[in-house]
Order: sequence, then C-alpha cells, then structure tokens
Amino acid sequence: MAQIIEDKARGQFLVPRRAFTDKAVFEREYEAIFNTCWLYLGHASELPQPGSFLTRTVARRPILFTRDKEGNFNALLNACPHRGALVCRERKGKSPAFMCMYHGWVFGSDGHLMTLPGSSGYPEGFKSDPQKQMVHVPRLERFGDFFFVNFSKDGEDLATYLADAGDYLKLLAEHSPSGMQIVGGTQEYAIRGNWKLLAENSFDGYHAATNHSTYLEYLKNTKGALGVDPLSGVARDLKNGHALVEYSAPWGRPIANWVPLWGEEGKVEMDAVYSELLSRVGAERAERIAKKNRNMVIFPNLVINDIMAVTVRTFFPTAPDYMEINAWALAPVEESEWRRKFRIYNFTEFLGPGGFATPDDVEAIEKCQQGYAVGGEAQFNDISKGMNRADGWSFDDEEQMRCYWREWDRRMANVEG
Repeated sequence: MAQIIEDKARGQFLVPRRAFTDKAVFEREYEAIFNTCWLYLGHASELPQPGSFLTRTVARRPILFTRDKEGNFNALLNACPHRGALVCRERKGKSPAFMCMYHGWVFGSDGHLMTLPGSSGYPEGFKSDPQKQMVHVPRLERFGDFFFVNFSKDGEDLATYLADAGDYLKLLAEHSPSGMQIVGGTQEYAIRGNWKLLAENSFDGYHAATNHSTYLEYLKNTKGALGVDPLSGVARDLKNGHALVEYSAPWGRPIANWVPLWGEEGKVEMDAVYSELLSRVGAERAERIAKKNRNMVIFPNLVINDIMAVTVRTFFPTAPDYMEINAWALAPVEESEWRRKFRIYNFTEFLGPGGFATPDDVEAIEKCQQGYAVGGEAQFNDISKGMNRADGWSFDDEEQMRCYWREWDRRMANVEG
C-alpha cells in the first residue's frame, strides 16, 4: 500500500513516490476518489438558455450537460441506451433534442426517448421503458452557479462535502452585483505527470520565487505593472482535503486592485468598483475580494485561482503519468470592456499554456515525474515545511498540501481495506 508517513514529533511528513507511478494505485484512486467524490462539471453561465448544452469528459465518462425546456439542468451519461454510441458529438450549442447518429433514436434534453425509427418493430410501451432513456448521472448538485456531479448514489450532500470551501465560492460570487460568467473559451492542454502533482502545484507558494522568477522579473521591468503590496499571506485548511493560500501580491487585479500601468482613468474605475463592493458586502469582505489573492484546491481536482484573473481549472488523469487539463476564465457579467481586456490578458499572460506560469509548472511537474524513475533509492517526497509552526502557516509553507494528502490517504485506506 502507498501510505503517507506523518510524524508530528519529528516534524516529518512523507509521501511515497509510488503514489505517483504505480498503476494499481492509479486504478484504486478511481475507485476510492473519482467514483465517490463530488467532481466539478460546469458553470451555470455556460448554459444561458433552455436548450443550451455542452459535452465534457468527467472521470473517464462522457457527459452531456443540458438545460431543458423548463430551464432545469441535467447531467446525462452521453451514451445511447440502444447500442452505446455517443448521442451528442458536438462540444456545445443549443438544441431541444439529440439524435443518435447510428440508428436515429431521438432524445429530449432531459434524456427521455422521444422518437425512434421503425417503432412498429418494437413492443407496446417500449419507448417509455426506463431502460430505454438516457441515464442521468446518479447525483447532480449546484452550489451557487457551480455544478458538481457524483457517480456514487450514497454519501454526503455537496454543501457538506465543500465544508469551508463553500464560503470562498460565495466570496467569488460576490465579485459582482449581477453574477459571474465564463468568458473567452476553454484552455485545453495535457501534462506528462501525475495528477496530484498539479493539485500540489496549484497552491504551492514555496515555488513561486524560483520557478516563476522570469514572470516576476518581467513585471519589475514593465513600467507601472507592480503595486506596493508585498508577496505574503497564510495557508488555510478548509476541511475534507480542501485548502488554500490567501495572500497579498504586487500585481493588479481587475476587481479593484489598481496598478500604475492602468493609468488615471483605470484608477477612477477601480475606485468606483471598490465603492460598490463596500456598500454591498461591507469593509471586511470588500478588502478580501479586492486586495487578497487566493489559490484554492477543492479535493480532488478543482482549482480556483482568484489572482490577477479568476481561473477555474479541472484535470483528470488517464494514466499514472498523464493528465488532461481544462481551464476557464470567470468574470463579472457587468464588467466594462476595459476591465475585461485586462482580465483576459492577465489570464493568458500568466496562467495560460502559452503564458509565463503554466509552462514553468508543466516543466517542473514533468521533471518530477521523470525523477521518480530513480526507484527504490529515493522512495519519498518531503512535504514537511512549516509542519510544527506554532503561530499558523505561511502561504509558502506546505500545510495546504498536507491537508490534501491526509484526505487522499484516508480515502485510499478505506478502499484498500
């Protein structure tokens, strides 16, 4: 078994490298984690009207996410009950019904069988047989405008599962008085590394100064790109394996954190945004929304980066050393053209696969995976920084990762017996 070693007396937290390479561990992860945890599916803004739909692959399963004519949201397994072909082959669009290309069975956006060719060849009541309808994912729940699915019929509800992470999703929604929306399409890329390395990296403050030194130098050399805030903050345990780092940083945030690069006109707009925040959510939450950055991981594979732009990122492994990533930008509905331009620029400049940070992170993750080939001579990763700190954890400590690994270890131990 691949189990962590935690020795608080010695200030030691070790993760076996077998957890990143072993095929048996990988398959148990699907059983213990991806088949039982709440997994992010999509945002309400992606299905703006009745008839809207999109298709995604979630935990190796093709999903058809729809909004039916009554406006209800549905998560359907995208496989025809007749012979199993994909019912919908388009990425997204708008349609009241879907026809399977193989034999022409037609399904409504709620998954019910509407018509089928040659119906006279089937017995009476065939069309209404429950087994002839598209199958709904066992559980679909909504938290604010975030939709999650669960492939297990049993277990806690979504709000209970999210625990303290729920308040940070609410904080994100409070960026806007009129709602948040996905903008600018989908970033898609892959990494030749274990999926848990990306989870770790997503809220690892320790690597920023070295791995992203090029970006920090770029900002220093771009006149007006930096404000006065130092790079400092804390790590927080949000329970159930969820955790985050919350910190101040010198870069601009188009929610209300102005930098000189944006000029006096930009300052006037940022001040107006901050005034609106103050009146709507109060001083404490307005300050956190405008001035603080957050990198949050919701166990097992949802990342919310509320930094120089807001990124929603999810990733699924197809092998112990390979994962596929999708990422989206989230923005206030009422955002001005000027703010939206800087938001999308920040999103692609730092976080995109062609930006400053993501290529650095991909390189680091893939080099870790390659390094695990040393085998038995070096069996563990050390994740003990700040473990016995008495006054709380800094954002560049590793407690957030330990929170994640404890939940991984608990779930894997349960399935392994």
